[in-house]
Amino acid sequence: MDSNGSDGSVAAAGGRTALRSTADRAWKIVVVGGFGAGKTTMVGSVSEIRPLTTEEVMTRAGVGIDDRSAVAQKRSTTVAFDFGRITLSEESVLYLFGAPGQQRFWFLWDRLFRGALGAVVLVDPRRLADSWYAIDRLEQHGLPFVVARNNFGDPAHTLDQVREALDLAPGVPLLDCDARDRESSKQVLIGLVRHLTELAVAAAPAVDPAADPTADLENAP
Repeated sequence: MDSNGSDGSVAAAGGRTALRSTADRAWKIVVVGGFGAGKTTMVGSVSEIRPLTTEEVMTRAGVGIDDRSAVAQKRSTTVAFDFGRITLSEESVLYLFGAPGQQRFWFLWDRLFRGALGAVVLVDPRRLADSWYAIDRLEQHGLPFVVARNNFGDPAHTLDQVREALDLAPGVPLLDCDARDRESSKQVLIGLVRHLTELAVAAAPAVDPAADPTADLENAP
């Protein structure tokens, strides 16, 4: 993205690109999931700016509370949220919020869900049960979502097994991804937007196609 000011954008301090002055439409997506599922990694991999994170070094306070059996090397954890941004066009921008995974921070989720277009449930296939709460909360809020299996190299379960274990409704998309890879994570977001568009069209067939950001997201750098 150019940052010389000719397109309405401004180079911010530290080499970041400021939000375009022409941007007047924004969408919000929340990434949720269990502790250590890769939410911070996903937000960071697709964000065009250096993500705002609230990572803190893990201390003894989490002993006996946070299950680190599958993420023994994890040394930090999100205590509020992660924030990233993707510019879709001259007028549109997508904001990403990564929710904290530990149970003691779940009370923050309700606030993050407010105003969200939809959500991604990121699943660690080694710990499927950690995703149940996220799915329940989203269903309670009536917030549309897709489920993405974060592929850690040798998935413990097939996609069909994940769908069955999580008891996903037939209409809920289940995707495979590598949260470390920008293009892979981007495809998950595209899958969510397509799902949202299908739901909107089904509810109101006359929905304005211009309100669908899928093409902009597909063309995002």
